[in-house]
Amino acid sequence: MAQDADDLRDDGLTLRPDGTPRCRWHGGLAEYVRYHDEEWGRPSADDDRLFEKLCLEGFQAGLAWITILRKREAFRAAFHGFSIDRVAAMTQEDVERLVLDAGIVRHRAKILSTLNNARRVQAMREEGLSFAGFLWSFEPGAGERPARVDMAYARANTVTPASTRLSKALKARGFTFVGPTTIYAFLQSMGFVNDHLEGCASRAPCEAERERFARPVPGGR
Repeated sequence: MAQDADDLRDDGLTLRPDGTPRCRWHGGLAEYVRYHDEEWGRPSADDDRLFEKLCLEGFQAGLAWITILRKREAFRAAFHGFSIDRVAAMTQEDVERLVLDAGIVRHRAKILSTLNNARRVQAMREEGLSFAGFLWSFEPGAGERPARVDMAYARANTVTPASTRLSKALKARGFTFVGPTTIYAFLQSMGFVNDHLEGCASRAPCEAERERFARPVPGGR
């Protein structure tokens, strides 16, 4: 059997039917393609959206992201749309109910972590801090970014100095399931960095959004 042309590429890209290149990691799965094209790498300053992604990256630990993506609507239903205040108010009774919910990942520690992390965000707010502003203060500077985001960089970097710094800062504030690898995936997905590969059709639009994006500041909400 002849090899698919994409199997012969070493740049990490695949071609759409119209010949437009995109990162190959979506595997051609429809929901993954939409996620790659429309969400991954797009910046946000919305606390609840950032909280949702932080929690879902924690749920992903040890699993494939496509598993979480396919369960995302069930997660949203289970955790009140990831409204930080509503999640913080959830009880042990809710935990016991969610442990039996086949629509989500039934991992008790990760469910408890979601409630804990919502309460940690509330504690930050009580100090007068913006959750989004706090997170964005760890955006890596240009000096920490590669001149070219290619497959060599992608393969070599699942943890970075910025993800390690943010991981340590979150752990110091009592957050859980926020290891540096999980945090780097979070930084990639929420546009703190643009890791669409060179040549991907989504790289330039993501970079344009990042250039327009008004970074929130840690103080104030």
